[in-house]
Amino acid sequence: MNRREALKKSALALGTAVGAPTLLSLLQSCAKQDRLTWTPQFLSEDQARFISAFVDFLLPKTETPGGLDVKADIFLDLVYAKTYDEAGQKNVVAEIEKFNAECKAKFGKVFAELSPEDKTACLKEHEANSPKFAPKVWGTAVGTQEPVGFYRGLKSSVLWAYFSSEEIGKNVLSYDPVPGEFKGCIPLSEVGNTWSL
Repeated sequence: MNRREALKKSALALGTAVGAPTLLSLLQSCAKQDRLTWTPQFLSEDQARFISAFVDFLLPKTETPGGLDVKADIFLDLVYAKTYDEAGQKNVVAEIEKFNAECKAKFGKVFAELSPEDKTACLKEHEANSPKFAPKVWGTAVGTQEPVGFYRGLKSSVLWAYFSSEEIGKNVLSYDPVPGEFKGCIPLSEVGNTWSL
């Protein structure tokens, strides 16, 4: 074997050694994407898949983290497991099953398996037909708040989980830690206007 052939074979062997893991990971990434990567505390795997799909479609990753990046789906599962009483938990399960049954009747698949177009149509329909939250003044509803139903309640919970996360609070929203920096001795000229509240 001459030197040129030896170099070719060693380059081929090196390419195979380096490329095989990449090809394997590429092959694995093509596997079904809706599998769970976490173990639910309360929800079944199908119910957790629904919550994850709902969170991901409502808050997809863009230039900012998505709902799954801050683990809003895992947080909601823990909220159901740790803070809901038995009747509340049964209601969540029944509502998820009902939501999926409606998707199956209308689109032929459960929500997690729908195409983006069908998910959009599904959520638009629920948005139009779900009761709204009453207007609020200083955090208190004006008038009587009627029950908003599962869709609107879940959407609100997802947004609450997302905006309550440390990642979003520190790196996306404006963040001013309380009580903040204390400056004990500054000239009066630097104080500026007093705050109204």
